[in-house]
Amino acid sequence: MKKDSLLHDYFTKYAAGPPWNLQAGSLEGIDQVVVIPAYAEKDHLFTTLASLAANSDELLKKTLVLCVVNNKAHAPAFDKGNNRQTIDILSALISRRPFGEVRETEDLMSAIRIISENPVRIGCIDASSPGLEIIDRTGGVGMARKIGMDAALRVLENSVNEPRLMISLDADTIVRPDYLTSVRTAMSSRKAQTGIVSYEHWMPADETGKRAICLYEIFLRYWVLGLKYARSPFAFHSIGSTIVTGADAYLAVRGMNRREAGEDFYFLNKLAKIGPIRRIQETVVYPSARVSTRVPFGTGAAVGKISGDESFGHDLYDPRVFFILKKWIDLMQQSFCLSEKQILDMARDIDPGLESFLTLRGFLSVWPKIRRNVKDQKACERQFHGWFDGFETLKLVNYLTREFYPRVSMLSALRDILEMSDMKYPGSFSAGDIPKMEDAVSILKFLRNQT
Repeated sequence: MKKDSLLHDYFTKYAAGPPWNLQAGSLEGIDQVVVIPAYAEKDHLFTTLASLAANSDELLKKTLVLCVVNNKAHAPAFDKGNNRQTIDILSALISRRPFGEVRETEDLMSAIRIISENPVRIGCIDASSPGLEIIDRTGGVGMARKIGMDAALRVLENSVNEPRLMISLDADTIVRPDYLTSVRTAMSSRKAQTGIVSYEHWMPADETGKRAICLYEIFLRYWVLGLKYARSPFAFHSIGSTIVTGADAYLAVRGMNRREAGEDFYFLNKLAKIGPIRRIQETVVYPSARVSTRVPFGTGAAVGKISGDESFGHDLYDPRVFFILKKWIDLMQQSFCLSEKQILDMARDIDPGLESFLTLRGFLSVWPKIRRNVKDQKACERQFHGWFDGFETLKLVNYLTREFYPRVSMLSALRDILEMSDMKYPGSFSAGDIPKMEDAVSILKFLRNQT
């Protein structure tokens, strides 16, 4: 852990709270904390906790599973009631007291029994009851995640064992019995302070839902495939339930942000600037594919749009935007001795759209500032990617898409990006622009092994 002064500075200036407090049993011997935001998730949270309970007793005894039950003051009464029931069940599990007579579904009671019969160490933060709600202006799920991760930082402050991990999970995401072991083993090498666990969305039983999540997950994996082709240092998935980071790294980036949505993207964007992101392929998490309107974008919102409109979700970014991105990154790897005007001229040769984007983004003033602060190419590249980060990359891709290269059909884009990446798809693409259901499943299975 960093010096006490840095911790004090963080908790004074950047941490969430008060008024939130951690309810838990003994915190002695905790080396890692799994943080789970939960908003009206009684029907899913305990199934997730039961999947964690199937992990090894040895690691369960060293792990705190911290649930942040949250809502805003104007949340529907039904959701607040769901949260109240969730907190009551969590409190009973923490205190190991009997439940008495409770009227719950068979599945929920089965999950509670599994949790109570295993050495799961549960913590709970009430960000739901009157006076404890998340204030509108402070954000949504990002704030809930931050409340939990800041509490986790306090818990890990007293740990003497490395690595001290903060593991982000969602209330509707199932894990495998090897989850805790695989994550800890992967992060114990200390070669990276942040990791991304492999993921696969659950496949809904209905054809509409299955089609929607296949198309959306193909989109997510195509994005990472394009960034990998371009050799971007930000070629990783940004999904909250897959993030693992060390306590020192969390402190170094001043913690989780408070955003209503996209908090995972911005958090990882900061973490990628201080060290490499390790892909943890030794285990898999299984996020839900359910429709949701809680946030304006993300899995739930996208699945809802695709399910409601058969013409939606069949196109992808034109692969040419990733070709331009690759050429741009290649250029900046040999730019140490170049002036900003020389770079813009060379950017125009790559593509006029790239030059216009850089001009709009103020590159003529950005580059001199970067050059004044570095003495060699390696430092120059680091400073450059500090400016041209994951968010700036997204802006470039969206700008080129909007102004020059509109999205193209999914199958056409996939054929081109795989060829550009020297990757061979073992199957065959169906005729036309829209993949058939069986083709979409096959393509997704292939991409899951590549990204």
